[in-house]
Amino acid sequence: MDYQMIAWIVILIVAIIVEIISLGLTSIWFAGGALVALIAAALHAPLWLQILLFVAVSLLLLLFTRPIAVKYFNKDRVRTNAESIVGRQGVVTETIDNLQGVGTVSVGGQEWTARNVDEDQVIEKGSVVEVVAISGVKLICKAEKKAPAVQVQNAE
Repeated sequence: MDYQMIAWIVILIVAIIVEIISLGLTSIWFAGGALVALIAAALHAPLWLQILLFVAVSLLLLLFTRPIAVKYFNKDRVRTNAESIVGRQGVVTETIDNLQGVGTVSVGGQEWTARNVDEDQVIEKGSVVEVVAISGVKLICKAEKKAPAVQVQNAE
């Protein structure tokens, strides 16, 4: 076995190990290119042809199979409870007042502590809000345009 074949075997093994560790479709394409280059080396092809085959096969695999693999790779990924709430509407069950640090919202039958995006605005109980983010265990909400909202008066 000559040094070229050993080099391609090492590249192949490293690409496979990186793929196994990352599980992110990062190096499998290069493993395919290394396998073809290894076969070319076994057939005593010149080094320039081995390198050309490695690059060409790796790029072809990357361009033509990656979009398909990515489409089906995370297909069954389930969004977490928190991720599924962002963008949804909820009903204020306890007035949201950031200054007093109070407020709860019901979204999809679940009660969450809530804060308002607008620090100077109080959102009254019964108002409809949109969840724009999650910070820790608190929903960050904004009042719907049609929802009644009360402006906080500064005590100065």
